[in-house]
Amino acid sequence: MAGALVRKAGSQSASGGARAWAAALQQQEGHLLGDHGDVGSGGVRYSSSLAVSGSHRPVKRGTGGRSSVSGVVATVFGATGFLGRYVVQQLAKMGSQVMVPYRGVDEEWRHLKLMGDLGQIVPMRYDARDEDSLKSVISNSNVIVNCIGREYETRNFSYDDVNYGIADRISKLAKEHGGILKYVQMSSLAADPHSPSRLLRSKHAAEEAVFQNFPEATILRTAPLVGVEDRLLNRWAIQAKRLPVVPIPGDGQSKLQPVLAIDVAAAVVAAIRDEGFSMGKRFELGGPDVFTVNELVQLVFEEIREYPRVVHLPMALCKILALPREIAMKRGLPIPFSPSFSKDYLDQLECDLIVSPDAMGLADLGVTSHKIGGVTIEHLNAYRTGGPSVGTTVGESIHGAGF
Repeated sequence: MAGALVRKAGSQSASGGARAWAAALQQQEGHLLGDHGDVGSGGVRYSSSLAVSGSHRPVKRGTGGRSSVSGVVATVFGATGFLGRYVVQQLAKMGSQVMVPYRGVDEEWRHLKLMGDLGQIVPMRYDARDEDSLKSVISNSNVIVNCIGREYETRNFSYDDVNYGIADRISKLAKEHGGILKYVQMSSLAADPHSPSRLLRSKHAAEEAVFQNFPEATILRTAPLVGVEDRLLNRWAIQAKRLPVVPIPGDGQSKLQPVLAIDVAAAVVAAIRDEGFSMGKRFELGGPDVFTVNELVQLVFEEIREYPRVVHLPMALCKILALPREIAMKRGLPIPFSPSFSKDYLDQLECDLIVSPDAMGLADLGVTSHKIGGVTIEHLNAYRTGGPSVGTTVGESIHGAGF
């Protein structure tokens, strides 16, 4: 092979010989790699690109650890968020290359670099509203995971902008790409076009748009997530330390089925690695136990070892208190209110976020869910008075009667 290339190049002048050598080498690489112009930016494929077998299955090498090659080149949108970092870690530890789109400062992704070997974690600055920017971050990928979502609106990004608009844009580009083997879209339990919550309506609209643009996509509807950085249990723990009482809007009888973020990340990887079982389907991911809001708040007090101190506020009063934020949002004014306390948050509290009886879930993806309690919520120990191993134990002997 080398001799043939030398003979071909030797018949040219010095400059012409170099051009002939490059052309012959490119032709030979195209013969070895095959025609995969649909994968990569501009239809060009280089020898450093991921080699894909003729059946369009990624080529794998190694025993499956982080120094192996899984064949997966994944773009994880929302990688710097709560769930996204767990997905990046799960993908990197099995030898995948992970593209990490980000729009802020470098500090947002630096902690992710440690999750993989050299060159595995690739940060890329992007603009979610710019299609050319989106094309660049998915150009060399064969898997897309969209974890982008917003729990509250801002003056610059509404629920429709983030939850629906970005998902619609990414899924269209994924189909045009031609080389995306798996597309995983994160959503929420109780997503419904008739929900009182704008967030849940936008989540459902995103699901429909993704299925329309990329019918082979996998939709994962998740219950409220629990983990070190969660905004569920941590919210109540912070209120317990800062306020005389923890305010609970309504009667606290709405049902939740919280799930660990690590279990959801495992489900994402399972959907990517299966042989097509999950493609074109919806899954509802929840934990093994169903709690009321009151029971979860009680669990928090027990974990931080404090006597339960709660007050139930009428839902109508809470919605009146949330009105100034809604007015400021509509008029584009600065919002001097907590972004998490909004009318839509209150609307969500009136919905039961539990898995449907006939829905496919974690077990169908081969993932065993962990119970919420004990070691899985020990991050709350940091809120104990005097330190993680101290604090009063009075809360441990108080049960539902405190409510």
